[in-house]
Amino acid sequence: MQEPCSVLIVEDELLIGDVIQHLLEKMGYVIAGRAMNGHQALELAQTLQPGVILMDIVMPEMNGLEASRFIQQKCPKPIVLLSAYDDVSLVSQASQVGAGAYLVKPPDAQEMRRAITIATARFADMMELRRLNQELQEALSKIQVLSGLLPICASCKKIRDDRGFWHQVEQYIAKHSDAIFSHGICPECAKKLYPGLLSSPFL
Repeated sequence: MQEPCSVLIVEDELLIGDVIQHLLEKMGYVIAGRAMNGHQALELAQTLQPGVILMDIVMPEMNGLEASRFIQQKCPKPIVLLSAYDDVSLVSQASQVGAGAYLVKPPDAQEMRRAITIATARFADMMELRRLNQELQEALSKIQVLSGLLPICASCKKIRDDRGFWHQVEQYIAKHSDAIFSHGICPECAKKLYPGLLSSPFL
């Protein structure tokens, strides 16, 4: 059985915070904590690790947009922004700071449930995108290691690294890429190394 989602309520108006908490508890959510401003929200987000944050926008000391931006930098969480105004520009700003949904106060229970679901899904997508970008950056960094000028011995074909040490070609490439080497002998070398064997009438 899935555990109920924990919610951090960030609302500077006590009465509205009480109403939101009552609706959430009635729907089966667990209240992780409550904050009255952006600074408290950032602190509690890091210490309580809630499943989702309901964040008022207009608050003293630090508004909800600033707090959301800092939270997504320090301890990313799904965020639903709350505002008393239905403003299109606020929707755009909410997206820019990493919020996954936007609600106009006072929200009803179904609107709140839907917004939490949407914010949680978008957050999962965002974290997956970050993971894929990280993997891509790591792959590109490996490619870049091998894309520069490589000093190679004209005689033994060893490669010199950036610290001045010489390595066998296969050792160097294996260390700086995902390549796996298997050894064999090309026809030209086989003729030089085993001339008698290749000229045998039994082959």
